[in-house]
Amino acid sequence: MTKGKSHDDPRQEKRASEVREPGIDPELVEDLGAQLAPERVEEADLAAAREEAERNLAAARHWQAEFENYRKRQERAAADQRARATERIVTELLPVLDDLERAIEHTIASAASGEELEQLLKGVEMVRDRIVGVFAKEGVEVIDPFGAHFDPHEAQAVGQREDAELPDHTVLEVYQKGYRLGGRVVRPATVIVSTGGPSGSPDKE
Repeated sequence: MTKGKSHDDPRQEKRASEVREPGIDPELVEDLGAQLAPERVEEADLAAAREEAERNLAAARHWQAEFENYRKRQERAAADQRARATERIVTELLPVLDDLERAIEHTIASAASGEELEQLLKGVEMVRDRIVGVFAKEGVEVIDPFGAHFDPHEAQAVGQREDAELPDHTVLEVYQKGYRLGGRVVRPATVIVSTGGPSGSPDKE
C-alpha cells in the first residue's frame, strides 16, 4: 500500500520560515538583552553616584568657605576687642604721662642747681620712659607734629601765633602730644599754629 503525501503542520512551516529569514535570532536577542541590561543599570548607577558626589563636593566647598569667613570675622572681632581694651588702658594712663612731662618741664625751667633737683629729674624721667615703653609694646605711637604742617586729622589747634617767616599753619608749639593706636588716633595733639606767613607746607625732616 502506497503511502500518500502527508500535509505539513502550518506551525512547523512558520517556525522553519522564521529560521530561514535573514535577521537577528530571537534567542540571540533574548540572550544579549539579559547580558546588556545589568550593564545599563551599572552605568545609570555610576552616573547617579557621580552627580551625588559633585553635589556633596559643592556643598563641602560652600561650608568650607562659610567657615573660613566666620573664622576671619571672629579673628577681626577679637583683634578689635583687644585694641579697644588697650585703648582704655592708654586713655587712662595719658593724664599721668602728661603730668610727668609737665613736672619735667617745670623742673628744667626752675633749675635751681643742686643734686636733689637732678635726682628728682632723673626719677621722673625714668617713670616717663617706662610708661612710654609700655605704650610702645602695645603699639602706641606718639604724635608730635612740632615744625610740621598742621594736620586736622591728628592735631587740634587751640591757638595761633603770627609768624611771617614760616609757612601758614606750621605747628609752632605742641602743648600736648597726641597718640595713635593701630592706625587710629586715640587722642589728637594739642598745638599752636602759625599765621600770616606764605602759603604752603613746611619741609619735613
